Amino acid sequence: MKFAFVFPGQGSQSVGMGKALAETYPASKEVFDAVNDALSQDLSKLIWEGPSEELILTENAQPALMVVSMAIMAALEAEYGIGVGAASYVAGHSLGEYTALAASNSIGLADSARLLKRRGQAMQRAVPVGEGAMAALLGATEEQALALCVAGKPFGVCTIANDNAPGQIVISGAKAAIDEAIKLAKEVGVKKAVLLPVSAPFHCPLMQPAADEMAEALAQVQIKTPLVPLVANVTAEPSINPQSIRRNLAEQITGRVRWRESMQCMIAGGVDTFVEIGAGKVLTLLVRRISDQAVGISVNTPDSIAAFAQKLKQET
Repeated sequence: MKFAFVFPGQGSQSVGMGKALAETYPASKEVFDAVNDALSQDLSKLIWEGPSEELILTENAQPALMVVSMAIMAALEAEYGIGVGAASYVAGHSLGEYTALAASNSIGLADSARLLKRRGQAMQRAVPVGEGAMAALLGATEEQALALCVAGKPFGVCTIANDNAPGQIVISGAKAAIDEAIKLAKEVGVKKAVLLPVSAPFHCPLMQPAADEMAEALAQVQIKTPLVPLVANVTAEPSINPQSIRRNLAEQITGRVRWRESMQCMIAGGVDTFVEIGAGKVLTLLVRRISDQAVGISVNTPDSIAAFAQKLKQET
């Protein structure tokens, strides 16, 4: 088994996630405590008890998802001796890229938490609520999505934000432009276009103020060579160069998340198993849509941690 660790992005959060980890593994509890200290916030209490409407706020959801993933990685290493170095690559969807870098010792845990808190705040500030929107295009090809972006452009910014998997593309931009694209979706052959319940138009040029702010924040943080190559969202190529990583993280805020291509890059590099570390199983489900040559494993509970450790022992 040649595998990659992949880390989920926003939308995978749920109240109660990670609580069983902290109750089962001292190493996981230490991760939660460290992030609470780094943020001067009882993030653990919010994650485990809610309220949900506060957890889903971008500035909370982003560090919350990171800390859950890192708590799982801590348990894998402390209990089973499985570190990030066992993987061939790491990658993360949007905010998950920060988690991937924290897991591979490229960015410190406390710095990652603070960067994600600031990233969430900056992204929310960049566009007033109601002025931007995102829509999922189900069953769309890249060509169809681009055609809708062209149709929407007279009404404002309209661009592909996420190329997640064949038939699952997300567009982002000005509300009027996205509304126009949704209206014309069936005319270009898109099966369904659905407005997403998000508070800002992520991964489009309207996020430039947030990208500028994060470039400043990233310039003040130490970024080391990751222990394994990171496949970046904006390039869909592996990198271990700290300066490239720094630049890509800033560009990622306005750029397309090239997840389908990122997965295909790792498969071309010999990966046959994608191990999703974190809440939910969004990325695991996407594996099935991207390739019939690879499988996905979701690891987010004590039982699934033990099962993955056992599987890895059997196959190495």
